[in-house]
Amino acid sequence: MKIVSLNVGKPKVVQLNGKEVTTGFYKEAVHEPLYLSKLNFDGDGQAEAYHGGVDKAVCVYPYEHYAYWEQELNRKLSSVAFGENLTVTGMLESDVHIGDIFQIGQAVVEVTQPRRPCYKISGRHDVKDLTLRVQNSGYTGFYLRVLEEGDIGPDSTIERLLLHPAQVTVAFANEHMYHSLGHIEAIQQILAVDALSESWRIKFMKHLEKWTTGI
Repeated sequence: MKIVSLNVGKPKVVQLNGKEVTTGFYKEAVHEPLYLSKLNFDGDGQAEAYHGGVDKAVCVYPYEHYAYWEQELNRKLSSVAFGENLTVTGMLESDVHIGDIFQIGQAVVEVTQPRRPCYKISGRHDVKDLTLRVQNSGYTGFYLRVLEEGDIGPDSTIERLLLHPAQVTVAFANEHMYHSLGHIEAIQQILAVDALSESWRIKFMKHLEKWTTGI
């Protein structure tokens, strides 16, 4: 596991699909350590509340997916193409579990949920269906909650301190949010992980209610 780049950016106004939009999606790599608080890195920010908060303090995206998207889109992607705070290697959605705890630099963080792609991914790359394609591919990245604040640099090491015993991968959560609907036991397995973010817990509880009551 390794950091490829550490990326931050304050919200700014850009043109997306012919409209002015305020977004924190356009982040840039930095080359010095930054302090990570419970909410975000120094110098970072989100334009909408649903992108941030304690359950989504850090957005992580696997660098390995860049080659896939470059082939799919038939273009070279710039760095930080998915608006992530940490571009990493060795942390694929199939290898990382909800509730896993990592030490990154001085900070200790916990995996909370897959990243839910928003329309700005499509707007950034001018590909109308890219948000849906990212969601359907499972190559979404994921979010971290900060358990212990501290400095993280672009050369900081990553160490897994806890492999969550339930071993519910980010990929598994994605699969049962979007594709394998109606698998009650799988949803119950995901909901049993205390570290699951509040927003995804609410969504899965609604799925569970729908499939158990038929309403």
